[in-house]
Amino acid sequence: ARRLLQKFKLDGLYKGQEEVDGDEYNVEADDEGSGPFRAFLDVGLVRTTTGARVFGAMKGAADGGVDIPHSVKRFPGYDEDKDELDADVHRSHIFGGHVGDYMKHLQEEDGDAYQRQFGKYIKLGVNADGLEAMYKKVHSAIRADPAPKAAAKKEVKTKRWNKAKLNLAQRKDKVRQKKEAWLKKVAAGDA
Repeated sequence: ARRLLQKFKLDGLYKGQEEVDGDEYNVEADDEGSGPFRAFLDVGLVRTTTGARVFGAMKGAADGGVDIPHSVKRFPGYDEDKDELDADVHRSHIFGGHVGDYMKHLQEEDGDAYQRQFGKYIKLGVNADGLEAMYKKVHSAIRADPAPKAAAKKEVKTKRWNKAKLNLAQRKDKVRQKKEAWLKKVAAGDA
């Protein structure tokens, strides 16, 4: 969202929600300049269940300052009986609280499964208690500089499934070597 607004020079007008609290946030038009960038959520074939990742992505874009018409009925923490959103539950999901709980559960129950599932986290030194701090750091870094970082170029060697073509000199040399080998064999009396 911040990158898109920066591209259209709207990032100064529409700051979005600077402090993530899990509450509903809708971008309002500024009277002085251009209207907000409006986008519509197209879920395609994704199932629209409560707490689905597609709604998390939409919430991130809306909090970033893009005007996306939506309701809070599909966010985690929405209670149908009370017809209201529990912002604390939603905030916990935004900052990976449910992942941290699962990490703690796996660590206590099955150490091997924990090692398998969260091996990269362990390697990078991220634990269940540090997830919220990590996500806050990421949010602040995106706000500071939303421009995409250039990926390091990797040297990729393609696998060749067939032999490379030989040029004329190489083909003639190959024939010459076969002739010499055959003549040696005939001279030795093996042929």
